[in-house]
Amino acid sequence: MRGLTIALPKGRLLSNSLRALESGGVHFAEAHKDSRRLMFTSTDGGWRLILVKPVDVVTYVEHGAADLGIVGEDVVRESGVDVLQPLTLPFGQCRIVVAGTPQQKQANLRLLTNLRVATKYPRITRDHFSRHGLSAEIIGLSGSIELGPAIGLADLLVDVVDTGRTLRENGLVEIETILHSAACLIVNRASLVMYSDRINRLVETIGRSLPEAA
Repeated sequence: MRGLTIALPKGRLLSNSLRALESGGVHFAEAHKDSRRLMFTSTDGGWRLILVKPVDVVTYVEHGAADLGIVGEDVVRESGVDVLQPLTLPFGQCRIVVAGTPQQKQANLRLLTNLRVATKYPRITRDHFSRHGLSAEIIGLSGSIELGPAIGLADLLVDVVDTGRTLRENGLVEIETILHSAACLIVNRASLVMYSDRINRLVETIGRSLPEAA
């Protein structure tokens, strides 16, 4: 029997992702230990785990190098990958928001010309502003997005927020929420066809373990 491969993100989602798999009967005991290992085999030998960067989980799953993965929905939306998303999981909650100065919150954005938006989510940002009929220049940044409006590189920003503390400490306010995001289980389309029994059984078992409100 071919061992199926699961891609999990290194970082803040890892512990909860491992627990979600354990609720489905898939255990990677060694992966809980702090080490530099990137591949593990499940205790029953039927599954392989690889640890990658969150933004790479979708790539591994879409191209079939991994059969399943767990990653934030914001990453799935931003990447535009063609994968199945059968479960939303009860952790990793965050929001993608538009933010700017307090003065901009009161302004009519439709009246602004040459609107510039700093973000590390160019696809989500472009789609959002396009849906609202707003023309905006997207300025891609990889971090410290709050500096964009603060020093005049951009008029607004689009970024992920949890508590909003970083925005407040940099004199910015939320203007609107684009997306509520949480961790989700994703599946390669071909893998679901070839290994439907095992994958569906895992998805159903994890799903039954989730809180009803999730």
